[in-house]
Parts: sequence; C-alpha cells; structure tokens
Amino acid sequence: MYFCPKKQNNFQYILKEKNTFQHLSPSVNIEPVSDGLKRELQLTSDGSHTLYMPDMDEHYHSVNGAIQESEHVFIEAGLHRLPKKEIRVLEIGFGTGLNAFLTLLDSRQADRHITYYSMELYPLDIALVQNLNYGKVLCAGEEDLFMALHEAPWNQSASITPNFTLHKMKGDCNQAELPNEIDLVYFDAFAPDKQPEMWNQELFNKLYFRMNEGGILTTYCAKGAVRRTMKESGFSVERIPGPPGKREMLRATKL
Repeated sequence: MYFCPKKQNNFQYILKEKNTFQHLSPSVNIEPVSDGLKRELQLTSDGSHTLYMPDMDEHYHSVNGAIQESEHVFIEAGLHRLPKKEIRVLEIGFGTGLNAFLTLLDSRQADRHITYYSMELYPLDIALVQNLNYGKVLCAGEEDLFMALHEAPWNQSASITPNFTLHKMKGDCNQAELPNEIDLVYFDAFAPDKQPEMWNQELFNKLYFRMNEGGILTTYCAKGAVRRTMKESGFSVERIPGPPGKREMLRATKL
C-alpha cells in the first residue's frame, strides 16, 4: 500500500485507533446529484469514507473498509500484476475518485507513468467530494492532489502529476467510444442486482476488444453469471481471495 512520505503511518494509525474519527457523524445526508438520488456520507471500518445511496440500498465502497477494498481489488490484484513502466488504465465508474487517487499515489512511488481513463455517467458534485477524507487519510498535507482529480475537466486529458495523466469521460460506457490499447480495467460499477445494465455481454466484449494482449480486468464481484459472461468474451477468468468481508473476487486476463 502507498503511504504519503510525510505520513507513512497515517492510515495504519487509523486502523489501530478508530476513535480518530469519532468526532465525525457516521452518516451525513448529502443533496442529490444529477441522477436525483441522495447520497449519505458514511465511515467504513478502516476509518475511510464511503457514500450510501438509500434509494438503491447500495454503497460506493465496502463498509468493511473503503480504502482496504480498493487497494486489494484494483491496486494489488490488478496494477501490481503489471510490470510495465507505462500503463493505460480504463476505469468503469469514476465515483468518489478513490481508485484513481490510489493509482496516482502508487505511480509516484513506483516511478512509472499511468494514463488513466475513467467513465462516469453521474459525476459527484464538488461540494460532496470536499467532504471525503481520502486525501487526509492517505496523504495528509496533500489533500489538494485528491481534489485535483475531481477538478480536472471532463472529456479531455489533464496532467495531474508527472507520472499521472487523467482523462475523465462523462457518459454511458455502453454507448461511448472507449480508448484502445488498454492494459488494465478497473470494473467498479454498482452490483449486478442494482445496476444490471452494466454487466452485459456486449460491454465485456467491447472491453476485451479494446485491451492489449495480457491485459487484466479486476472487479470486486464474484458472481458465477459475471464469470461466465467474461469467459464468453474470451477472457481467462480466475476467482481469487477478496478484500476484508468478501470471500472471493474476479480477475480476468486477455490471453
């Protein structure tokens, strides 16, 4: 896991001393964004935030630890499996920006360049984003780096650091033109029973076509139907241990 050089033990301290954030309300109501659905800011078991959507009964991240989940599913099971010094990432669901932030921090530590594409149909309001504590938890003193991801313009490239170029794409990935030569896909849509339109055969076919040989797709989901859909697209799919609170997850490779 990446830690800010100035605060190497910051996140570990939070895991050990969860009372650090007891002065914060465990659930804060947030006004709806463009999809008209309300979000509630909640603390997870590792002291980091997630958003809860009561109308869908769905969280953006695991309540067992938002940072722990993203680190396990996308960084350790995906990014760290690729030895290349230049990597093209496609994220399905920009959401809170946590996956992008962890990838940015890791790229700086590993001294390799990431070109990071991310699709999102309903971007979060900047006022909501300012309540998220990822910058403080992961790299206190550099919270502006996290905010830079959200403040970057949509549908164009932005150099966030010398090691990290961000290209946020606003739209529906089922309909949008996706970038080519992708090395790594973070598939982070809401769960299949909450957002079934995001787990269809056509989309996985499109992702497979856009990926480089040896490219990896990771997702927190381990459902058999999803695994079979991925295999039908041509992926070699494996079930691997999941993050805290989840027994398994899926990792797919384009052979």
